Amino acid sequence: MSDVFVGLGSNLGDRTAHLRYALRALHGLPGTRLAAVSRLHETAPAGGPPQPPYLNAVARLESCLRPVQLLARLQRLEWRRGRVRRERDGPRTLDLDLLLYDAARCSDAYLTLPHPRLEQRRFVLEPLCELAPVLVLHSGRTVRESLRALPA
Repeated sequence: MSDVFVGLGSNLGDRTAHLRYALRALHGLPGTRLAAVSRLHETAPAGGPPQPPYLNAVARLESCLRPVQLLARLQRLEWRRGRVRRERDGPRTLDLDLLLYDAARCSDAYLTLPHPRLEQRRFVLEPLCELAPVLVLHSGRTVRESLRALPA
């Protein structure tokens, strides 16, 4: 089983219902166990057009799925909740980001691990810090250190 962290976000419709759906669906993925979930964080959008605030969380999974298989499942869950990819950083019913997959590193047209903007996003680092504050990221800093390094 691999240790996986997934970022969850929603800023359209019933945000809480979208995130609950995602957590139930993640728990039901084959060969996957939902191990822990952060609390929900309400955050301002990070770029993009004017849009409502987000609810964000991070889930820790244990999974036998390979990274590309898991990403495909995440994108299918987004689609089922009405996610339409029109513009970068635009509003969405459900956003599921594969943040970390064990210590895997990869970068291709389909998937980059760890998530390329992980250490730049307070809305990811705060909930991740609840679950794994001393996890060492690829920069060599812990999640807690990366969070403290962000501008206020």
